[in-house]
Amino acid sequence: MFPSSLDMGIIFLTQTGIGLVGNSSLLCLYNFTLISGRYLRPTDLILNQLVLANSIVLFSKGIPQTMAAFGWKYFLDDVGCKIIFYFYRLATGVSFSTICLFNGFQAIKLDPSICKWMELKARSLRFIAFCCFICWVPHLLINSCLPVIVSGPLHKKNSSVEENYGYCSWHLSEDLLDSFYTLLYFSPDILSLGFLIWASGSTVLVLHRHKQRVWHIRQQRPSSRPSHEVRATHTILILVSFFVTFYSIYLTLTIWMTLVANQGQWMVNTSVLVASSFPAFSPFVLMLRDTRIALLCSGCGARRAALPDPPSGS
Repeated sequence: MFPSSLDMGIIFLTQTGIGLVGNSSLLCLYNFTLISGRYLRPTDLILNQLVLANSIVLFSKGIPQTMAAFGWKYFLDDVGCKIIFYFYRLATGVSFSTICLFNGFQAIKLDPSICKWMELKARSLRFIAFCCFICWVPHLLINSCLPVIVSGPLHKKNSSVEENYGYCSWHLSEDLLDSFYTLLYFSPDILSLGFLIWASGSTVLVLHRHKQRVWHIRQQRPSSRPSHEVRATHTILILVSFFVTFYSIYLTLTIWMTLVANQGQWMVNTSVLVASSFPAFSPFVLMLRDTRIALLCSGCGARRAALPDPPSGS
């Protein structure tokens, strides 16, 4: 069982606040590299879209759920609920597709034999931007049905299936509640999850083979710092394991809540916490593994040290 509504509100507020701070910091970093060209990497455009999608998820799900947990039940009308749910599902799907795109580019970069014709294109920012744009198109179309089945807060039960999220409700008629509809609606997420596991496994396998080939060289020149291959492998393993675990649980809970009526509020709270965990905490994984942040911080520290001391007062 979950604690009281006030405690849940504090948990949602803390998670959302931490996530927004982390994603905002990364947005500033990636936009700085894209505009200035300094420390620019081809995948910065992909990661910039990932943190943007994560921010939209937190804004459209974390903030309303926090307000509902603190007792604000009717702060959105019917139109507001449709917009909020549409952006939430859109951003969640784009987050799926973007992290798959990121791992796919990493796999092709490390092993060009996977897709030889994309080896050179994977280094073009224009081609990467086109791929990022493609990530939005299917989710814009798939979620076009949400305004029909999402409405404002429930005041009375008058349909076959009603799920109250505290501030909005989700209605489905009996003829839509079947396995085919559920599989069709969530098939992009399931396919993205499968592709993500394949791409990440391929990347880690290539890095492991490369590490074995150069192992004897590093034995002659031992170093206390981990190699780039080890750092990249750790980043992929942590990020993907984090993503797959939380979004697998989220997909299971969402499908269950779609197919089964009269779910308790604890199920809704669990789904929101799990769905917001990756958008909230993944930026800090990227920060810890990105060496450019340390370079920027050291550069700022060097500039401060080079500034002359202010004159002392008389």
